[in-house]
Amino acid sequence: MKSSVSGIRRIIKACIYSYQGFCAAFKSEVAFRQDLLFCLVAGSFLIFLPISGIEKAVMSLTLALILLMELVNTAIETVVDRVSPDYHKLSKKAKDIGSLLVFLSFVTTGIVWMIILSPLIF
Repeated sequence: MKSSVSGIRRIIKACIYSYQGFCAAFKSEVAFRQDLLFCLVAGSFLIFLPISGIEKAVMSLTLALILLMELVNTAIETVVDRVSPDYHKLSKKAKDIGSLLVFLSFVTTGIVWMIILSPLIF
């Protein structure tokens, strides 16, 4: 369905829809709230690290990746549940792959943070 709205009104509507999506995820998804808290705490920690701005930016992007993958996972689970609440092996596969996205984003974050922080630790 193509929108009849264009220009600045389209951008404003897109921002409103994005805000509504954030609110829906925050209200209904415990995992999103936990990931958001983790990212806020870890991101706050970045302020005090004696590393370059580029390194801080890369580390911040890995935190954003966690939130992005959690939102993708939530979207997959929501669509699967909307299609059918019944168990199906393909539904399980889709949800498991969504979970893997989140797990890999955490692994990626851990690896990047270890690489950047290892000179400070050792």
